[in-house]
Amino acid sequence: MQKALADKPELAIAERFTAVRRQTLALCEPLTPEDMMVQSCPEASPAKWHLAHTTWFFESFVLREFLPGYKAANEDFAWLFNSYYETFSQFPEKRLRSSFSRPGLDEILRYREHVDAAMERLLETDPSAEALRRIELGANHEEQHQELLLTDILHAFFTNPLRPSYREKGNEGARELGDAGPAFSAFDGGLHEIGARGEGFCFDNELGRHRVWLEPYALANRLVTCGEFLEFMADGGYSRPELWLSAGWDAVKRNGLRAPLYWTEQDGEWSVYTLRGSMPLGEISQAPVSQVSYFEADAYARWAGHRLPTEFEWEAAAEGAPIEGNLLDAGSLMPSPADALLHDQGCAQLYGDCWEWTASAYLGYPGFRPLEGTLGEYNGKFMSGQMVLRGGSCVTPQAHIRASYRNFFSPETRWQFSGIRLAKTSS
Repeated sequence: MQKALADKPELAIAERFTAVRRQTLALCEPLTPEDMMVQSCPEASPAKWHLAHTTWFFESFVLREFLPGYKAANEDFAWLFNSYYETFSQFPEKRLRSSFSRPGLDEILRYREHVDAAMERLLETDPSAEALRRIELGANHEEQHQELLLTDILHAFFTNPLRPSYREKGNEGARELGDAGPAFSAFDGGLHEIGARGEGFCFDNELGRHRVWLEPYALANRLVTCGEFLEFMADGGYSRPELWLSAGWDAVKRNGLRAPLYWTEQDGEWSVYTLRGSMPLGEISQAPVSQVSYFEADAYARWAGHRLPTEFEWEAAAEGAPIEGNLLDAGSLMPSPADALLHDQGCAQLYGDCWEWTASAYLGYPGFRPLEGTLGEYNGKFMSGQMVLRGGSCVTPQAHIRASYRNFFSPETRWQFSGIRLAKTSS
């Protein structure tokens, strides 16, 4: 079977498409129809919308162009479930998505079935190389929305006074690190190549591969833990303007920040809300701190006497490392402590647990060229006012991530599984 997939890339793409579509539905199984209507913050979208939009992507960019005689399930869906593709059609304001009580969930599921059946017909017709590229892009796009679906549900359930659990608790947070802080692994400076190699799928923002000069540096061998971040808080971290970038300090004052998102204090004790419900901080103190903004990550690094890595330092350290860790496939659905005794093992937690904020602004690489046509709006038009994150999280599909993968969010973003790895310049 593996040889057949290697000899016929269309078989591998078809298998990926089918698996991804099934996984999205599986992630919705714990949810009620009412759960799937909630949009609890401006950044989030209802789960029902994620189901429809990912289907819209295949209909709009694959079936309409490459399946002769394709008949749309509903012509209104072409604009109703568009997200931000200005050159494709108009679209409703994002903040209104929770008001889409119609079409109902049953109709959205029928829409998925309609498109999946048409995609199956297309895949049986020896589709063109461009059609296959679009299908592979669509599968990766849907994997991004699987992660967004879970982060959005976490926020929705947190805003519910009952604080329901998406999944039941397991034995998360059982490993111990000991009392020592993180060790640092040294990396050589010099000339390094950065960006996708052109082997297998990548997004356009990972191209073109180019050379950068790095001074010798060191990365912490694990992510900053909840317990360590609590020390920052206890030392007045949120009340000391000298630790913060100006825009970060403005965000602290404007939003009354005093802890990461999903941390709640009652009677002097902190708890952390997760996809597995609320957990006492003491039980997960050695798990990575998550749901912090770039501003919080930068302030913590300054308080600790270090800095955040650049995205190039991170990629140079990660290239060649196995893609394994606490990713969506592991089923934890929350950051987990690193294995003990890491000091002689280099960097752990490069993949999974939390996206790692870097000190790099999200910009195009030298020679960057967006995709042709409407799909060129996918990444390039967001290259302003965003910071790069690397490494994936506990809700990132393992097949989706790689060393060159560039995630990006505005520096004030907190609702994602975003954490902190410290860096320093080697002498």
